Amino acid sequence: MKHCYDYPRPSVTVDCIIFGLDEGQMLKVLLIQRGHDPYKDHWALPGGFVDMEEDLEAAALRELEEETGVKDLFIEQLFTFGAPGRDPRGRVISVAYYSLVNLSDHPVNPSSDAKGAEWFSVNELPPLAFDHENILATALSRLRGKVRYQPIGFELLPEKFTLTQVQTLYETILGLNQESEKLNKRNFRTRILNMGVLKEVGMQEGVSHRPAKLYSFDHERYEELMKMKYKDVVKRGLDFEI
Repeated sequence: MKHCYDYPRPSVTVDCIIFGLDEGQMLKVLLIQRGHDPYKDHWALPGGFVDMEEDLEAAALRELEEETGVKDLFIEQLFTFGAPGRDPRGRVISVAYYSLVNLSDHPVNPSSDAKGAEWFSVNELPPLAFDHENILATALSRLRGKVRYQPIGFELLPEKFTLTQVQTLYETILGLNQESEKLNKRNFRTRILNMGVLKEVGMQEGVSHRPAKLYSFDHERYEELMKMKYKDVVKRGLDFEI
């Protein structure tokens, strides 16, 4: 028996905010150029409408692959955007997902209704369609907030890395581009080592300068931390001061 609802049904869409780090340690975001109205030829976040029998996350991953060719990502739900008038086609509610990836591992291949797909620096963005500027700003704020209390992004580093490489990674994500904005080196190293998620694995070899210690990410210890109470994880957090 079909139910008849008194209220109209809004449409549901998904949007994907995929951040990527390039070889020059620049934080970028993946955008598509729309091939149809509304906002034809404008740049936007990958995304689209959710099918009636489709899971939200599955819809986000499907749209991402259809429009950019990027697939096999772990995505995390960000926020739901539902302001009236955000979409000229009608009442549309969008559930946004975000991810941080190594840009070189995910070449783009636009298809579906996207005319193009490119990685843009988060500091040099074109005008965006719909309310995607707000969605992107929310995702960037979430990413930069999360990096302060949870070790993320280590999959973007080599298997063995120095603490300088870790600090550069964090400064890139946090958008600390000026020398005066950089994290305090001693404070950073003390805090990140105190988290207990890095293990020492040797020393640099074949370098012209004084060899630095090499570390790797301790996945088992990280999983142990995640099983602890939230406040305990935060207590061990980085909580960087800028």
